This record gives sequence, C-alpha cells and structure tokens, in this order.
Amino acid sequence: MKKQKSPCVDLCDFSGPKGWCHGCGRTRQECQKWKSMKPYAKLNLQKELGRRLSQINTQSR
Repeated sequence: MKKQKSPCVDLCDFSGPKGWCHGCGRTRQECQKWKSMKPYAKLNLQKELGRRLSQINTQSR
C-alpha cells in the first residue's frame, strides 16, 4: 500500500474555537499521531477534514 501523504499545508494556526488547524483541519493531537496512524484511520480522518475545513471557511466569513 502506498504511503499516505500528510494533509499539512504548512499553515499551522490552531486559534479556532474547536482547535482545528486553519490549514489542514486537524487538531494538534491528530497532527502528532499522523505518522503512527493506521491507513484506514488516515482515510477516515481525511474524509472528516473536508467537512471541518468547510466549517472553518464558513465561520471565517
């Protein structure tokens, strides 16, 4: 299985009310655990990140 690339975009800002990064949507804890996560856990998280980022973009308008 191909190694999954981190969703990080080098825009780390966890200042939102839920503690989600404004760049990738992950929490600090999820960022720290990324390398040790199982592939299925990464896939599930990546699906969730799309929803989080759309919420972040909606709130910042």
